[in-house]
Amino acid sequence: MHNRFQLDDHYRAIVIGGSAGSFQVISKILSSLPTDFELPIAMCLHRLRHVRNGFVEALNIKSTIAIKEPHDKEPIRKGNIYLAPANYHLGVEIGNSFALTTEELLNNSRPAIDILLASAAQVYGKRLVGILLSGANKDGAMGMKRIKDRGGLTVIQDPKECLIDTMPVSAQKLTTIDHSLDVQSIIDLLLELNQRVKNAKES
Repeated sequence: MHNRFQLDDHYRAIVIGGSAGSFQVISKILSSLPTDFELPIAMCLHRLRHVRNGFVEALNIKSTIAIKEPHDKEPIRKGNIYLAPANYHLGVEIGNSFALTTEELLNNSRPAIDILLASAAQVYGKRLVGILLSGANKDGAMGMKRIKDRGGLTVIQDPKECLIDTMPVSAQKLTTIDHSLDVQSIIDLLLELNQRVKNAKES
């Protein structure tokens, strides 16, 4: 498993986007990560704008690592999992911190996946891994293109496995996707990536 994807050890952050049909997928991914996962993960999942409670709690039940909704200007720390809060766009700023904004809806969404992915691509460049899961609109496609254009790694959930494939298919149409994977293979990629980063630290 540890060399299936031929990853190197320079990656420093992971961003994940998902919408309709992605909750079970992200739950499975989070439940499969080791508690000492090395890299920060920032997630933007479409959610009801005016329901602030319950969503992060439900994910935390599944996750091996505590998930938090970051504050504006909060530093991004390795090994943490962050979730875009309800009704706020989540972006990444130079200096490795988060920005929360209440700008207009993008792709009919706030939080918008494109904002998280594109801003993270600007900060992390080739050191970023972007993962796009099942979803019913095109949010995330432009963000994945930005990640690819900046030299990062692009991963989508295999459209054939998605409950709703609009989101990953839109990304495929817009840019070159490095890996189209079923959920278990996405988990395997993350575990391999984690092992590469750990091995580099120990060598």
